[in-house]
Amino acid sequence: MAKSASGSGLGRPELLTEHSSTVRDAARTIADRIGSPGVLAAQPSFWSWVETAALLHDAGKVAEGFQRQVRPGGEKWGERHEVLSLAYADLLTRHLDPHDRKMIAAGVAFHHRPLTSHRGSDLRSMYPPVADWERKFGRDPAPVPGRPRIQIPVPRHRAWLAWLARQLATPAPDDDRRLWELARDAFARLTTDWTNPVSDEDGLVAVLLQGAVTLADHSGSAHVPLQTHMPLPRDYLNRLPTPYPHQEQAADVAQHLILVSPTGSGKTEAGLAWASRQLGDMPGRPRLVWLLPYRASIDAARDRFIHHLDPAPGQKQPDIGVLHATAARTLLARAVAEDCTPGAHDARRARARAGAMRLFSQRVRVATPHQLLRAAIAGPRYASVLLEQANALMVLDELHAYDPKTFGRICACMRLWQQLGSRVAVLSATLAQPMINLIEDTLGSVEIRRAPSGTAPTRHRLVLDDDPIDSQTSLRRVGQWLDEGHSVLVITNTVNAAQQVFDRLHHPDKMLLHSRFRARDRAEIERRLLWRHPERKPGETTPRGGLVVATQAVEVSLCLDFDRGITELAPIEAIAQRAGRINRRGRHPDSPVEFRVHTHVTPNRPYEEGALDAALTALRTAPGPELSEETIDTWLGIAYATEWGQNWAAEARRHRDEFHRDFLTFPDPFHDRREFADRLDEAFDTVEVLLRQDLDTYQAEADKDPLLAAGLLIPIHHSQLAALRTAGRAEYIHRLWVVDADYDPTLGLILNPQPAAAPETIL
Repeated sequence: MAKSASGSGLGRPELLTEHSSTVRDAARTIADRIGSPGVLAAQPSFWSWVETAALLHDAGKVAEGFQRQVRPGGEKWGERHEVLSLAYADLLTRHLDPHDRKMIAAGVAFHHRPLTSHRGSDLRSMYPPVADWERKFGRDPAPVPGRPRIQIPVPRHRAWLAWLARQLATPAPDDDRRLWELARDAFARLTTDWTNPVSDEDGLVAVLLQGAVTLADHSGSAHVPLQTHMPLPRDYLNRLPTPYPHQEQAADVAQHLILVSPTGSGKTEAGLAWASRQLGDMPGRPRLVWLLPYRASIDAARDRFIHHLDPAPGQKQPDIGVLHATAARTLLARAVAEDCTPGAHDARRARARAGAMRLFSQRVRVATPHQLLRAAIAGPRYASVLLEQANALMVLDELHAYDPKTFGRICACMRLWQQLGSRVAVLSATLAQPMINLIEDTLGSVEIRRAPSGTAPTRHRLVLDDDPIDSQTSLRRVGQWLDEGHSVLVITNTVNAAQQVFDRLHHPDKMLLHSRFRARDRAEIERRLLWRHPERKPGETTPRGGLVVATQAVEVSLCLDFDRGITELAPIEAIAQRAGRINRRGRHPDSPVEFRVHTHVTPNRPYEEGALDAALTALRTAPGPELSEETIDTWLGIAYATEWGQNWAAEARRHRDEFHRDFLTFPDPFHDRREFADRLDEAFDTVEVLLRQDLDTYQAEADKDPLLAAGLLIPIHHSQLAALRTAGRAEYIHRLWVVDADYDPTLGLILNPQPAAAPETIL
């Protein structure tokens, strides 16, 4: 047996022969999907290595210790089957070139555990040369009661070896040495091969090899096939009623793309048109990965794709993947967990494998870059995620929204994607020239397309206001707009400020949107927002009414349209994005409408003081009053010409180069680097927490579907978590921070209770 009944996706014990052939077939499917793009084009034997390693990866499970483990009530064997598998790999690949044997052995050995690690539990520390190899994998002269004396009886070994040889179409070899000796010597060679630094290309190819074998094992274990249907049609542009010129231009680009076009001018459709064009001349079956700055915005993007892309035959809607970092990480961690004694944990791992494979299976996915960056950093444990970034279409939507460190790291990933034969499109309404320069320097050949002047009409009248956004004068103005029947969007820079302003503005039709909601509550708020405040239709003149108070969460991916808007001072790109939610297509009968920026801001999260000063300089240098696309370009030029802007560009370039050097080269391809992935989580400055009141529900849902359970998680800053821990209001349970804090479905998580509002509230 390869799997117990509870650990198998079949719901019954799974034979070693059928599992091995299933994983080999899955490797062939992966080869069909990925093809030989980029660095793999110079490795004609790559998929042959993967296929052979996939067949042999679990050969060591033939041992009696493992066979007893997977029977009902069996005890854990305690040895690594993949190390014993090396004996069979040695026997069955002797006719091959030494380099081929080296690569196949690596694919066999490292599909569960790394060779080396700073955390222990790596294969080298478990199996030093002085280990008692004969007792572990051969003959135990004095076994404890219930343990086998002989691990692999001779008849079983001969039958198994003959079956494997037939599968590989090679004669069954003969060797006088014992299997444990073969395993010992093969592991010693493998350790020598991979503990010394290797070249950049060999290291990357090795990691991709391990990712392919691991992905094949996940797919075969879960019995979840990789989808062949691509929801994005190849004639996507022809489906647009009247394409904009920049959409047609994007669809004509056959390489990397930078597209700059105003909010509300069909950037998403242009990106899809570009991706559709690439499908015709890329090998294999490319995946489309749509990357957005904020985790919560990916649900809205997924919903858009469900409505605009094609379902597979027999399906009602297209299957669009969503990569939420915490849930995906949980699924992957469980999926790669060791085989253990049959029971509840084994069944949980089987479900996790199925859930993880569903993430891999889909050909269109929406995500934040965090998960992809984590895969590049973490080393062999997440090599499958890295492999899936080969031969893919990577669309970065609103790339401007990142700080220079993250922007630089994403540029480093672009360089890696190019090595992997993937193509990159960057879409933004506000991409400053230093950003464009760094992307060009990273990718080399990039086509730059801009929407023609006049694509978006003049939609706004800028007003600069020195009062705080929560002043009585400001809130009375909002109340007056509401009395006149206008819909109003108020945007603050922090959640606390948004909660306070929302509490002081009384209106029967009001909503609050920020990051500190349960994911499922936020999804419902966004659904109501999109229904209540969609883009105004041509000729629509009726008053809309309604109030929304929000943070930067409203900037990306939500197609909202308001009659009036006010915002706190923010970085210049954020100002432009926020304006794009007001009179979105210029269809308001009063167009252009007022857009007010409150310049009185106490510098704090999430923006640097230098970024705010640069934005204020731009706003006061090119004040309007009417705003156009040219105004925004002028703002960007002024802001990034400041000392802050020059430092931003230099810092982004430095982080790109450092990240590529430190993490995107693989001189030690089978060393576990999870500690660096943990640091990356902190660098993103958010951590997801669970309310204590939701703990039981989360545990019940997580056992069934971690992606569903993730709907209960709430993102907060690490500093906020630290304050909760200091106050004794946070506890680490089941790899998750559980917090005691006030929560309201309308207001969200309340971390810093505020004093009572001023006596006068605004009606």
